[in-house]
Amino acid sequence: MAAFTRKICNRNTGVGADGVEWLFPDQKSEADVRARLFNSDGSEAEISGNGTRCVAAYWISQHSGDSVSVRTGAGIKECVLVSSEAGHFQFRTNMGVPMVGEEFSIKVAFGEVRGVPVSMGNPHFVVFVDEFGPGWQGEAAEIGKHHDFKHGINVEFVRVIDSRTIEVRFYERGAGETLSSGTGSCAAAVASVRVRKNQLAGRGARTRRLAEG
Repeated sequence: MAAFTRKICNRNTGVGADGVEWLFPDQKSEADVRARLFNSDGSEAEISGNGTRCVAAYWISQHSGDSVSVRTGAGIKECVLVSSEAGHFQFRTNMGVPMVGEEFSIKVAFGEVRGVPVSMGNPHFVVFVDEFGPGWQGEAAEIGKHHDFKHGINVEFVRVIDSRTIEVRFYERGAGETLSSGTGSCAAAVASVRVRKNQLAGRGARTRRLAEG
């Protein structure tokens, strides 16, 4: 599977893709289908949010219905069909409860980077930036291979536009820069909420200290 995935994902000699979802019967008969995700470099990952929805679209196109349960390396994900038209599918998927760690810093060649670790069943490190520099991909690649992350990590660079909007760049384990990421989008949103809450808590504490002083 790994060798074929590398060949088919090659953007010069193959079809070109970020990865391949391999489908199998669910041995426990708890899900409609079991999916194993292999990245374009042949490494296996726990889950892809976008990939899981692609599996759901394929399954429903072949079997009909309005929902499909997909067993991934991060558990069973239920994909509920919202709409379908001319081969375009939209799903609502419960991605599970995220695990969010405290913000911390790591040292890399280009400086010190501070980010929020988030698990969506796969690992992410969310870094907030003022702007996306021209060499952000190289920086993200270095972060993703940092020795603190023994199994590698997906990296999201996040630029806050306003209180309800963020812009994200994705650099994924085994695939590099991607145009979008389901789990990465969730991780970026969750980290943004955590950082915002910490900022508000810090302001509240400063206000109390001023009042007491």
